[in-house]
Amino acid sequence: MALRFHQIVVDAHDPSSLARFWCAVLDWKVLYEDEDEIVIGADETARPGICFLPVPEGKSTKNRLHIDLAPDDQAVEIERVLALGAGRVDVGQGTDVTWVVLADPEGNEFCVLRPRKTLVD
Repeated sequence: MALRFHQIVVDAHDPSSLARFWCAVLDWKVLYEDEDEIVIGADETARPGICFLPVPEGKSTKNRLHIDLAPDDQAVEIERVLALGAGRVDVGQGTDVTWVVLADPEGNEFCVLRPRKTLVD
């Protein structure tokens, strides 16, 4: 394969705080940090990672791309992530969906799915 999924890049008003939020959510660590970027991941060789870049403006519209997280226990993980600083978000999902939409401290939406074993179940 000529290409690999390397990292997701996130614009952030406060990259340091946002990177540390996501480290706590994913049990990852900061792998690299300077004034222009912060890279987090499980370790230096585990892909993908997330790179946070500083931007002066805040988020203003719904994300066109978001992260889906698959927990072992959805209810427990939702409460844990809310305690870390996430918030619940209504993006028009119905009441019958099997996922919960949350937003990180800068408003980037992500979903906590029901437990999954494969990409298609």
